[in-house]
Amino acid sequence: MVQIPKTPAPASPVPRSVPTSADVARLAGVSRATVSYVLNNTSAVRISEPTRRRVHEAAKELGYVPHAAARSLRAGHSRMVLMPAPSFPVGPLYSQFISELQWALGRLDYTVVQFGTVGVHGDEAARAWAELRPVAVLVPGSGLHPKGVTVLKRSGARAVVTLGPEAVDGAHALLMDHEAVGHCAGTHLYARGRRRIGVVVPEEPCLGSFSTPRLEGVRRALHGTDATVTELPLAYEESAAARLAAGWRELGLDGVFAYNDEYAMLLMRALQDEGVAIPDEAAVIGADDLMLGRLLRPRLSTVHIELPSGRDLAELVDRAVRNPGAAPETHTVLGATVVHRDSS
Repeated sequence: MVQIPKTPAPASPVPRSVPTSADVARLAGVSRATVSYVLNNTSAVRISEPTRRRVHEAAKELGYVPHAAARSLRAGHSRMVLMPAPSFPVGPLYSQFISELQWALGRLDYTVVQFGTVGVHGDEAARAWAELRPVAVLVPGSGLHPKGVTVLKRSGARAVVTLGPEAVDGAHALLMDHEAVGHCAGTHLYARGRRRIGVVVPEEPCLGSFSTPRLEGVRRALHGTDATVTELPLAYEESAAARLAAGWRELGLDGVFAYNDEYAMLLMRALQDEGVAIPDEAAVIGADDLMLGRLLRPRLSTVHIELPSGRDLAELVDRAVRNPGAAPETHTVLGATVVHRDSS
């Protein structure tokens, strides 16, 4: 038997101490107060550019980063802006808006943190957000109630902003007028001579706060005319679109507003597979003005949606943080205009 000699376990590396602002101050040859002023971007104290550069270089060399919790204690509030992750599918348009907003808030020295929403809703979600002690909360969609706003404010949130179809007592509101999107689409189809108009309503429940007002917008646009409106429930699946397309001619429709560009592309492909000529037999219009719609043949008509400026929203958050006692602001956003292309 060959005995394998035991090899001694490698010695654990001695843990390195966490660098402190005092270490940065010694390496840069400045006071701890100067380090704090520089790394916290304090504008009230004038510090020369060479000194700022030395402090940043020393912090980088040591691997030092400011302690967010300690900074919050000194300031009396955090610089964290919490954004619950939306419960609805996020497309390119919304992603671009969020990126612009994060950039704008970062320029104002805020840190944006996204919070997963799986399993928590309503006031329960508000309590979960409050545990993180954010200075501001931006809530997309619906679901926040006045009680939840109160919970957030009592926990130290200076600004609560909702982005949805209706305002919530106590919160700043950016009202998203999705009815205007449907109104534009319905008006366009009617102007193109279509009188039997279908409206795709996604079967996904999380999209109801968007699809219901878009459907109502089409109905409002066609109210009092000789046109009819047919609601078309549709899951975002190829098989569901194929079933709808297979019975299209029995429906007798000559135009369709397909909720958004993604549903429009899904349905248009299925209709073409069934031999339905677009736009001759069925005019199709979507919404969001995605680039993919321009690459289709025929090119997809759409409703171009103008989301609020991320920079303007960041400035609203900053105003509210600086003046938490001010009355909540309400702004109606979401401009909508038709882009007419070949599909209609």
